[in-house]
Amino acid sequence: MQLAGTDLRLLKVFDAVVRHGGFSAAQTELNVAMSTISNHITALEQRLGVSLCRRGRGGFKLTETGEVVHLEAQKLLATLDGFSAKVGALKGQMVGTLRLGIVDATASDPNNLLHRAIADFLARPSEVRFEVRQSSPQDLQENLLKGLFDLAIGSFPHKAAGLSYTPLYQESHSLYCAKPHRLFSVPLTALTLAKLQAERIVGRGYWRDQHHAELGFDAVAAVVFEIEPQLILIRSGAFIGYLPDHFAKTWVKAGELRCLSPLAPGFAVGFDLVARRAAPLSPSAEAFAAALVKVFGSAPSV
Repeated sequence: MQLAGTDLRLLKVFDAVVRHGGFSAAQTELNVAMSTISNHITALEQRLGVSLCRRGRGGFKLTETGEVVHLEAQKLLATLDGFSAKVGALKGQMVGTLRLGIVDATASDPNNLLHRAIADFLARPSEVRFEVRQSSPQDLQENLLKGLFDLAIGSFPHKAAGLSYTPLYQESHSLYCAKPHRLFSVPLTALTLAKLQAERIVGRGYWRDQHHAELGFDAVAAVVFEIEPQLILIRSGAFIGYLPDHFAKTWVKAGELRCLSPLAPGFAVGFDLVARRAAPLSPSAEAFAAALVKVFGSAPSV
């Protein structure tokens, strides 16, 4: 089928609905009534000749066909943004959308200078629109390979073929327990590494099993894919677990968490700037990547 301007508008509406998880939630971004959104989706389904989603009392849900169409729509819209950026660069302007993916719970890290890189980048005249999304390391890499992100920043235990990794900074992790846990009030002199290793630990699903084993914890009792759920499980008092030190700092000061390192081994993970190898960056993404490398390269480690 030949796409027209109307089709592109309908695809943008469809993308917004999927990202927000329904018609009602997409109203604010689209600034139109829910009935209008519904009419647009119906028009797109008629134009494509397929059913994209189910809506009703059971809530919004994509069909299998709708999932494929949405993925392809995201690729198409990203390509259009890239085209606009390249044409704008010919006129000496940076335009389009810069899609950046990041992992969770990094804003409190004094070594994370992403905000400074954004400020430096936006100090120059541009029409670039930032779109920043948070996801797990695996999802960030997958979406980069699919072309849904221009760049990503995070710690990646498993490096993916087809992506380039530029080191930015290090994040330190220590073992913690919470106030309800039985070890919280035990004097440090009465604790041993063997006692800690006998406790139930919550781990992260994107780490290899051997990571916990190397730290001496063979049995992971719970698994999470983000830092905040890990903190919640630790605060229940049922688990101990590793957290980024900058993230745990506030809870330690409040007397809610106790650091069990250096009795238990700690570790540091590297944060990288990641991009696709095969596809050239848009002018705006290339300029922002340069801003990131410059800011992180010139900053002393905190």
